[in-house]
Amino acid sequence: MTSGMTSFDKIYDQPDPRAYFTVLGPLEYQTPHHAQSVFRRMAETLGGPPGDEPPTVVDICCSYGINAALLNHDVTLDELYTRYTSPQVAPLTTAELIEDDRAYFAARRRPRAARVVGIDVAAQAVSYAQAAGLLDEGSAENLETAEPSAELLRKTRRARLITITGGTTFLSARTLKALTAGTDTPPWVASFVLRTASYEPIADALAAHGLTTEKYTARTFPQRHFSGPEEQRYAVEAVEAVGEDPRGKETEGYFHTTLYLSRPPQDVAALPLTELLPPD
Repeated sequence: MTSGMTSFDKIYDQPDPRAYFTVLGPLEYQTPHHAQSVFRRMAETLGGPPGDEPPTVVDICCSYGINAALLNHDVTLDELYTRYTSPQVAPLTTAELIEDDRAYFAARRRPRAARVVGIDVAAQAVSYAQAAGLLDEGSAENLETAEPSAELLRKTRRARLITITGGTTFLSARTLKALTAGTDTPPWVASFVLRTASYEPIADALAAHGLTTEKYTARTFPQRHFSGPEEQRYAVEAVEAVGEDPRGKETEGYFHTTLYLSRPPQDVAALPLTELLPPD
């Protein structure tokens, strides 16, 4: 756990996502909602013309496949909160929920869905996401402590986009270096980063692999309510320590994230971030 932040470790590696949504719902955890339209826009940009192979997206800290669900299906995060906390799914076994989920998501599958590879140290969460049909492939390897296996590099070799919505607080440059070094061509890396920590070490590591990192300045993105006054004090102090201003954001009761996008320089020149993601 990052010092000062409430630990939710117990909900991240359950057989299915019901505890995750039950615990995080009251805190209004919402980063995947903000990421949904951003990641769709990026995947569409990288996907090429109709008939081409769909882009491979690698989702780091993929958990139960929530980003994959939102990227490739006509569902919203609010609908997922409602689904997994509903009385209808409460009595189901995990096996029954997986079967129901497969039908639920198959009926909502978007055309030209991206191929999604998920990586997370939570093996049960990855297994659920694969069984439910949300991940095309998954891995429970910890790239912070070990080199990627040959099998993982095979799965991620064709990655065009690497996404992160909840992991940069717990990741170092090591994980990103391992994945970007194993791709056929330099992928884009899109990260929603809590304002309590600097992204500079990861951006520097990506620069060594030929990627230019841009900071999206049009807005920040609320992540979740603080669990209490102590967590808020930690966040305000941490944001100030990295040179950001917490007024109107963390002072109002929410963690906030900033979007960073790392791309090859020619892609930056061809499609500026302000054109790729126009301000709301």
